[in-house]
Amino acid sequence: MTQTAQEAFDQLDPQAWTKVSIEERLQILAEIQANMRQYGAELGQAEMEMKNRLTGADLYSQTDGMLQTLVAVGNVINASIFIYQTLAETGKMPEAKSIRDLGDGTFEVEVFPTAPVDQMTAATQHGYLRLVGQPKQVSPLDKEAGIIAVSGAGNYSSSIETIKAIFFDNKTVIHKAHRLNEATDKVWEKIFAPLVERKVLSFAGVDYSRDLIQLEGLEAIYFTGSTAVAKNIMASTDTPLVSECGGNNPAIIVPGDRPWTAEEIKNQAELIVSISKGNGGAACGRPQTFITSKQWAQREEFLDAIRQAAQSTFAVGTYYPKSADVREAFLAAHPQAEIIKPEGGQYPNTDFLFIPDMDKSAYGVTHEAFCQIMGEVALDVPATAEAFLPAATAFANDALLGTLGCMILIDDETRANHEDAFQTALSELNYGGITVNTTPPMVWFNAYLTWGGCKETKENFVSGIGNFGNALNFEQVEKSILIEQFAATGFLYNDRQATDAMNQQVINFTLGNME
Repeated sequence: MTQTAQEAFDQLDPQAWTKVSIEERLQILAEIQANMRQYGAELGQAEMEMKNRLTGADLYSQTDGMLQTLVAVGNVINASIFIYQTLAETGKMPEAKSIRDLGDGTFEVEVFPTAPVDQMTAATQHGYLRLVGQPKQVSPLDKEAGIIAVSGAGNYSSSIETIKAIFFDNKTVIHKAHRLNEATDKVWEKIFAPLVERKVLSFAGVDYSRDLIQLEGLEAIYFTGSTAVAKNIMASTDTPLVSECGGNNPAIIVPGDRPWTAEEIKNQAELIVSISKGNGGAACGRPQTFITSKQWAQREEFLDAIRQAAQSTFAVGTYYPKSADVREAFLAAHPQAEIIKPEGGQYPNTDFLFIPDMDKSAYGVTHEAFCQIMGEVALDVPATAEAFLPAATAFANDALLGTLGCMILIDDETRANHEDAFQTALSELNYGGITVNTTPPMVWFNAYLTWGGCKETKENFVSGIGNFGNALNFEQVEKSILIEQFAATGFLYNDRQATDAMNQQVINFTLGNME
């Protein structure tokens, strides 16, 4: 039965949740894992059907739907189990792998991989938090009771903010799904039944958005969606808002001290294009504008590789509402845009728009696409890391819309030769999630890192205020950084069946073999 916002609020018992033992919390987490295995296929089916219906073609698979819904939540569940097991065994939070004083009042804390399961999957990845002030952790068990309202995103139904609020912040939660995800939300109710039964989680109907944000007694509202809606929420309530609202994210292509091989250029172009196509481009952290040096000898070769990757990787459906209007606006502002049709253009709503050599103040720089559109800005600076990195950092900070995610591509030799310039860029880039040789959405998938804008204010924000995540519960987090080796491949959309098989392996590892 659909609940109103007030009914969902009245169902919760925040004080009781703070008294639940570690042992019972671990039992609840195990029950949720079992439910994810039991209902995972049903969840993936609902996700798949929604996206294919809006796309107008059967391009999304059940496995793809399961990956997009289950894995991020599964990662949070696994991190929560590790935290509470450590608390049970030692009475203390898990410690960071390392802490580095950066000398300017900030610290870099290595938080990933920490748990044994993460050390098996991380390979060469390392995740860091940048903190303001001395590092300090807080146990979730020491946090006070409260109720948080979570207004879920439209592009993903896996509301990881809900589980993070419960197990990282010790809060009870009212969850309200986006209208696109009404069907998947019914499955999540089955999965999270152990929390509902204990009055830790309740679900409000999709029609009660305004009533939800105006409830008396909320500690905070967690919102994922557009900047305009976030600002409307702030104007409608005095309840503190934590929001994640997207932006125009850069990919900074650092010229190498040595020429990149043809295989390296192909691999990196496919990496960028694959994540830009993922979920039909409706991914908040996807790179939209990549930044090059106009003087880089391999720039044209790289642009051609982007074109080829957009053509040769398989077609993905653009399904998010109003994407067609966005596409027309970009085409009107950029008549030079190249329309690339993967798989011969046989499927509707799968065009990939590529806009090379945009002006530094172009429409494509100052607007978010949130669909399969990618542009390039070429800075007229020397093709060296020492000259290019400061120029690219300044452009990303000053010209592009928002502060959510930033990607850097740099080969390992060039990074080693210019470590100081590289570290300066990491410090000065004003982005909440920075990735090196991997893509910003991988920060969102990582329970130990944070996801949100950087240094934005209530009076003037684009990507949002505050952040979600941070399994080790460090205070005063400014940004997250995820670093990978240059040779890493990540998720490449080269072959539909191979991608589905790889996704199934990821699902199985995260949750155990599906029943």
